[in-house]
Amino acid sequence: MKKEVIVLNCGSSSVKFAIIDAETGETGLSGIAEALGNSDASLSFKLNGNKEKRALPVKAGHTEALNAISEVIASTGVQPIAIGHRVVHGGEKFKQAALVDESVLKAIEDYASMAPLHNMANLKGIITAQEAYPDLPHVAVFDTSFFQTLPKKAFIYALPMSLYREHGIRRYGFHGTSHKFILDSMAKILEKPVSQTSIISAHLGNGCSVSAIEKGQAVDTSLGFIPLEGLVMGTRCGDLDPSLPGTLQKKLGKTVDEISDLLNKQSGLLGISELSNDCRTLEDAAGEGHEGALLAIEIFCYRLAKYIAGYMVAVPTLDAIVFTGGIGENSSLIRETTMGYFAHFGIRLDEQRNTDARFGQGGKISTDTASTAVYVVPTNEEWVIAAEAATFA
Repeated sequence: MKKEVIVLNCGSSSVKFAIIDAETGETGLSGIAEALGNSDASLSFKLNGNKEKRALPVKAGHTEALNAISEVIASTGVQPIAIGHRVVHGGEKFKQAALVDESVLKAIEDYASMAPLHNMANLKGIITAQEAYPDLPHVAVFDTSFFQTLPKKAFIYALPMSLYREHGIRRYGFHGTSHKFILDSMAKILEKPVSQTSIISAHLGNGCSVSAIEKGQAVDTSLGFIPLEGLVMGTRCGDLDPSLPGTLQKKLGKTVDEISDLLNKQSGLLGISELSNDCRTLEDAAGEGHEGALLAIEIFCYRLAKYIAGYMVAVPTLDAIVFTGGIGENSSLIRETTMGYFAHFGIRLDEQRNTDARFGQGGKISTDTASTAVYVVPTNEEWVIAAEAATFA
């Protein structure tokens, strides 16, 4: 009997959903309700290989979207055993997935100040889904929980310690479900126990992060207090001089919120290139000599290479460097450019393997004589959420 779980990822104006077999990862249904609150709200889904799109009522919200999603799910005849909810921020309270009750709902709300764009949307989705599915266990799976094994030397900022004690100011890390999936997958590929598997995992998409994982434990990660620190991302700046937000606020006459919007939504690949946050668009433009696109790709790869190299310090028993996420899985150029900085480490890519690993194929992309193996592994965060939710059914 299949252990099928509904997986929900509620954003401020969207609801991503899927039905996943918790044991095999098989996805029978997946889709998204988007543009919620707007006149063009719609529901798109793929059921057993067939795609369909439906209009939602004008300015439909999460309730209308989940009602429509529930109808689609009901039409499949699937009897789900649980609902897994992606929640971005779980602070220090949640070291693993949690069965949703009033205390969990309150904690998600309390942590919303650390992820205001995400947690409140996640919370709204959970409450709405509870109304639609009152008899199923609802399980919150947190992006941050995988990183609760970080040592203090990795998560404490060099600020007055009272800020950590009284306000929880520290590095939390995100994309935890993806990095966990990559760790478990690499353990199988290497035929080692998870507890003996050591990797540097690079999750590269519109949001990007690198994690250092030593013998099955996360020991460092590039994303920090919120999902802004670290690598250059699609529209997020990553690391920058901490004096700059205040300086920009004064020079540009902008509010704190406007500066936050600049750093989160107008920077990164988009800001550098002045063209797009989409890596495919930038690669095409770079091929035609677009200076902004060329510079954006160069900076992206250089910063990524520095983080990977830095995390070699944190992973002394390193088995492999692994690329995942939309960019990490599909861009042979990004991988080639990034790993080009590691030639003097004795790490070289095989050109054909690197090309063949695109578009969901994955596999080893380094040469057989490379000092450290390099892999591409397609991620599956939804399967992690489904598997963790199923344990509460």
